[in-house]
Amino acid sequence: MKSTLLVFFAVLFLAGCTPKSVEQPANTSLERWSEEKATAWYAEQEWMVGANFVPSTAINQIEMWQEGDFDPETIDRELGWAAGIGFNTMRVYLHYLVWAQSADGLKERMNEYLGIADKHGIKTIFVLYDDVWGDNPTLGPQPEPRPGVHNSGWVESPGVKQRLDVALRPALEAYTKDVISTFGNDGRVLLWDVYNEPGNGKNPPAESLPFLKETVRWAREAAPSQPISVGMWTEGDDFEELNAFQLAHSDVITFHSYQKPEETEARVAWLREQQPGRPLICTEYMARSAGNTFENHLPYWKDEGIGAINWGLVSGKSNTIFPWGHPQTKDGEPTIEPDPWFHDVFRIDGTPYRQEEVDLISKLTFN
Repeated sequence: MKSTLLVFFAVLFLAGCTPKSVEQPANTSLERWSEEKATAWYAEQEWMVGANFVPSTAINQIEMWQEGDFDPETIDRELGWAAGIGFNTMRVYLHYLVWAQSADGLKERMNEYLGIADKHGIKTIFVLYDDVWGDNPTLGPQPEPRPGVHNSGWVESPGVKQRLDVALRPALEAYTKDVISTFGNDGRVLLWDVYNEPGNGKNPPAESLPFLKETVRWAREAAPSQPISVGMWTEGDDFEELNAFQLAHSDVITFHSYQKPEETEARVAWLREQQPGRPLICTEYMARSAGNTFENHLPYWKDEGIGAINWGLVSGKSNTIFPWGHPQTKDGEPTIEPDPWFHDVFRIDGTPYRQEEVDLISKLTFN
């Protein structure tokens, strides 16, 4: 990264606008929250239940947020469907490249999104970085979905080359601090999930640890009033150091679980043993053909007081009704609709995929 570009990003950071927000007391400490503070914060919240959200018209984070593709009408409509079944929380991914193109533009669109979500009684968990799927993100027109391929256009943020480029760190630091400080006292933002699935890329997991450490430090220095977390998503020797850092530096413990109920319960028990007294929020679950469903997980989450954010809201360009791995095919051709859907709750016209699921969700959320 040339020095002139670094200056440009620094100027963007210093000149960033601050949208009107709902004020909360600022967090002036760079230390991890105490268990008492995390527990008190969690007790003030509604039971968190909702979905990972990208509008059906966007194939990835870039298409959701960049100018010309941002689609407030679809966002409003689809968040209305979510609120209609009692969802009160959305987990939403950002992308560094959109900020790099126009910091003010991204923040203005974030503010517009938050206004729409707030109108529907929905709070937001923002994700700044991501190690999953396409490792060479670019701005501009995004690819069309590949038939039958799960998340065929999703991209990493910032991308492997950018993540490993030490010369780019000042710009990434500016992005992190600009976004968090702009919305760090905004009551419409619930939580900063700063880095999704570190190590879940093509490079060795250990390569993500230095960048993860910096992102957490930058987030702390931005001093948000909301908690900071980095979700646990896997186990194994290759992830031991990453997992230890994630657990030790999260104010509240977030995690992913696409396993069957007995495995989910074992993971929860282990997390409570490792981090006793800290609230738990599952920020990704629900994969029907893997045996992880609303029926066998959502009542458990509620009984245990664990936040529940499933993957997917409306079937669209993300193709997440299809399972991970190879395209789902029939007679050698991608199927139009798999049975069962892997993720997602609604069809693109707002019709539930399974009425019995939304009946269960509504029963648990409205009661």
